[in-house]
Amino acid sequence: MSTLYFDSSALVKYYLIEPGTPWVRSIMDQQTDHGWEHEISTSILSVAEVVSAFAKRRRAKEISPTLYDAVISRFLREGRQRCQLFSAHEVVVDLATELLQRYPLRAYDAVQLATALELNQILRGNRLPPLTFISADKALCDAARAAGLRAEDPNDHP
Repeated sequence: MSTLYFDSSALVKYYLIEPGTPWVRSIMDQQTDHGWEHEISTSILSVAEVVSAFAKRRRAKEISPTLYDAVISRFLREGRQRCQLFSAHEVVVDLATELLQRYPLRAYDAVQLATALELNQILRGNRLPPLTFISADKALCDAARAAGLRAEDPNDHP
């Protein structure tokens, strides 16, 4: 089983049709005879970020109130079950602070990357394969690669 770290921009693509949605859905939905093929991980902050993205699209009238209610309900119901959520504790915030000084990132993006880096360190310490960082933000993917992670942008997979 591989570990995939999804930031909120990639998670949104599972629930709303956008460039990269088919790719995100195909990898998130892959199963084997023993369960899920990939372990999906993210920061606990992704819960608020994903809901924020849905609400922003509703306010901009990019999605209907009915679709908004459906995706919010579905995400809150299954998102916590499907994704392993990691807290943004002090070590993560300290690392995010360092990342903000090295890369042109927004604060929450730095927390996402710091969480992924910490998880990757845990995986490597247990002699498990490294994770793949997935984000629809080019600058964040570039920073993840510069920090030593394998990164994929769903927008590169139409």
